[in-house]
Amino acid sequence: MPIHLQREIENLKKKILRLGAMVENCVREAALSIEQADTHLAQKIIDNDYIIDQAEVEVEEECLKTLALHQPVAIDLRFIVAVLKINNDLERIGDLAVNIAERAVFLATQPKVSVTLDFSRMAHKAQLMLKKSLDALVNLSVSLATEVCNCDDEIDAMNRKMYIDVQEAICSYPQQLGSLIHLLSVSRHLERIADHATNIAEDVIYMIEGKIVRHKTEDYR
Repeated sequence: MPIHLQREIENLKKKILRLGAMVENCVREAALSIEQADTHLAQKIIDNDYIIDQAEVEVEEECLKTLALHQPVAIDLRFIVAVLKINNDLERIGDLAVNIAERAVFLATQPKVSVTLDFSRMAHKAQLMLKKSLDALVNLSVSLATEVCNCDDEIDAMNRKMYIDVQEAICSYPQQLGSLIHLLSVSRHLERIADHATNIAEDVIYMIEGKIVRHKTEDYR
């Protein structure tokens, strides 16, 4: 690999990992803002969304510049293509964290719901999938990426159960419909975060092995 291209690749890796760390922190804080009804924390996530947006644009511009100047091939080309896609997924995860934080701000103004809905396990699973997908990128690990893909069905099942739990709660406490619908949105956003983490894992597999697995992830299970 030419020395200039090597430097660009290393620079890209640092930038995407820095963005990943910021997004991981946002997801963690968004989940906490729901669990602790912390409007200050939630508002911080909402106010700082522009930082993630700016970082995403910076990574994209760096990728396009590297493609234009160095015309990489083989694994270097796959790396840059994967970073472009992962970059987009991370920005979307940041947006979903903001959506969760907005739900936290609303819920803090409402009476506490009369049923216990366990978001902590689902939030922990989504955060773990995101962390593992980024670890797979750092370590170029197909096995770690595969672990993430294998978790997707589990969090889908959690989301379906949450839908049933909220549906039952609405029947029992119709006066709390607004709050319960917002809580259902939180579940959906966590499930979408897990989907994007799975996308990242699939892109890591593509980068390492040159195989597109998003339509046949079962081959890696």
